[in-house]
Amino acid sequence: MRRAVEDHPVVILTGARQVGKSTLLQQEKPFSQWRYLSLDDFDVLQQAEREPTSLWAGTDRVVLDEVQRSPALLSAVKRTVDQRGRRIRFVLSGSANLLLMEKVSETLAGRAVYFTLPPMTLGEILGRPVPDWLPTFFKKGLSDKQSVRETEALPIVHMLRGFMPPLFGLARFDAVIRWWEGYVATYLERDLRQLSQVDSLSDFRRVMQALALRSGQMLNQTEVSRDTGVSQPTVHRYLNLLEASCLLLRLPAFSRNRTKRLIKTPKVYWVDPALACYLAGHHEAKSLEASREVGGIFETLVLLHLQALCHLFVPRPQLSYWRTATGKEVDFVVEQGEKLVAVEAKLTTSPRFSDADGLLLFLEEYPETIQGILIHAGSSVKRLHEKILAVPWHVLG
Repeated sequence: MRRAVEDHPVVILTGARQVGKSTLLQQEKPFSQWRYLSLDDFDVLQQAEREPTSLWAGTDRVVLDEVQRSPALLSAVKRTVDQRGRRIRFVLSGSANLLLMEKVSETLAGRAVYFTLPPMTLGEILGRPVPDWLPTFFKKGLSDKQSVRETEALPIVHMLRGFMPPLFGLARFDAVIRWWEGYVATYLERDLRQLSQVDSLSDFRRVMQALALRSGQMLNQTEVSRDTGVSQPTVHRYLNLLEASCLLLRLPAFSRNRTKRLIKTPKVYWVDPALACYLAGHHEAKSLEASREVGGIFETLVLLHLQALCHLFVPRPQLSYWRTATGKEVDFVVEQGEKLVAVEAKLTTSPRFSDADGLLLFLEEYPETIQGILIHAGSSVKRLHEKILAVPWHVLG
């Protein structure tokens, strides 16, 4: 992102509320030296609506935060960029995915580059440097000689606590639950009203709960509608709102022109596994471990770290999943151009050869795949096949 502002007049940073966007832009160079304005400030919001260009008068480096509160402001940004060109730089930030807002993407087409800030990773929480093998991910794959470190907490603990920065000042787990309770309430009562009118917050919350029980599963809007009593068009609209809020991700199906029949329905994931746990009603390890959805929530944990990994690459790899019509599946396919890495997530501490069945089938179908990786909840590295390595989940951080 620091390099992007050198080359592009507008950089857009989005992400869910509380992932640390404002902190990053106020404390990290070079952005900490720019003029910072937040549209959460009512006076700044009024100025943005009545005299937007005055916000950056006298400067050529400006950060505008929470810009989803005034979409009309972006027309003024466009005019200024067209007039002043490379002399001015904007960073626009918000807790809505501006790329999904049609008027925004049209207004800034050809002028902006987009970044999404995910929650923290395990490595960031523990203060570890990025593992040095990650940049070679697509060049030679992982080695079974790589050393791994034990982590104090099992994945279940992280799945329940979550990866939002404010959580790591909370020592007691009841305080964590209260934080998530407030997070959801703030989203329902404030953020939604900025994005769209929702007729019934209780209906919306039921849809959120139903989707939490399906994190890591293929999306079936008809089933969600039936289980919640909310009409399918309304479920569709609520899904779009959750995605625009950067709380939900629809993971597309991987497909190349092959003869094998493939499922094309997207899978749905929450931005943070603990948000899915909270909405699904899992507030302790025993409840989560005994649930049907624990495997999907572990996948959500793995996806969060894979997304962070993908941000290390230029061009950025694409994430998808692969599933055949007969039910054979690989949880994640990481694709950068013609390069492929297949990833399977298994919540087991002792991975077995049979756990790699989906990866083996994918390698057979796509022999150009560089590596198959089975992410597990244990602590050992184990080679399952010439091109398949089982590694602990915490090596991703």
